[in-house]
Amino acid sequence: MKPVALQLYSVREAAAQDFPGVLKRVAEIGYKGVEFAGLHGMAASEVRKIVDDLGLQVASAHMAMPTADNAAQMIEECHTLGVTKLVTGPGGPLDTMANVLAAADRLNAAVAALEGSDIRLGLHNHWAEFEPVEGKLPEDVLLEKVPGMFAQLDVYWCAVGGQDPVSTVARLKDRIPLLHIKDGMIEPRQPHTAVGSGVLDIPAIIGAADENVLEWLIVELDSCATDMFEAVEQSYRYLVDNGLGEGNR
Repeated sequence: MKPVALQLYSVREAAAQDFPGVLKRVAEIGYKGVEFAGLHGMAASEVRKIVDDLGLQVASAHMAMPTADNAAQMIEECHTLGVTKLVTGPGGPLDTMANVLAAADRLNAAVAALEGSDIRLGLHNHWAEFEPVEGKLPEDVLLEKVPGMFAQLDVYWCAVGGQDPVSTVARLKDRIPLLHIKDGMIEPRQPHTAVGSGVLDIPAIIGAADENVLEWLIVELDSCATDMFEAVEQSYRYLVDNGLGEGNR
């Protein structure tokens, strides 16, 4: 089993009011780690101390795309936080092959900007990466054109894009150290549900990953019709109680 982390974007509204309190609550639920999505005005050193004191690990962080101009500052913040995997988006539309190739150029430049830092770049997908363009999936093109990048596969948005998450994970498993575990109805797309209460086959999805490559299961809910913290806790309990992931409680 792989450890379970929470993408803190899920609880962004509460975090904006009391980030230390949110981190404490995430630890109390039993999550082994967190994935950052901003620090809510706090210094990286302050956040790192809180995380360490709570016994939380740092799975990764969602950040802007590294460039020659911003990479030094981002690398310094990542090192302070203990981030070794920086996840970003394609940085633009993927509706034409020209745009897909332009995104590949941006991502290759981002990989180069992180060279020598021991920080790996990952791509987080939404649905556009899995909607065919000129007969090819943008996700496949980007992974082919950017060999130094890994995939943080968001299994829910993969399904919204029209692809089967189970076969997609199996096909790309050697490039997936991080899985974004998200659930809900495909139509309508949002709000999401607690993991295990939507339409995705979560056990089959996790089972399709490569045990030797996958490092973290990361719960993320973009929105939720119920109380977000209840859904975050229910998601954790579903994964841990069903032997799909490892937690601290």
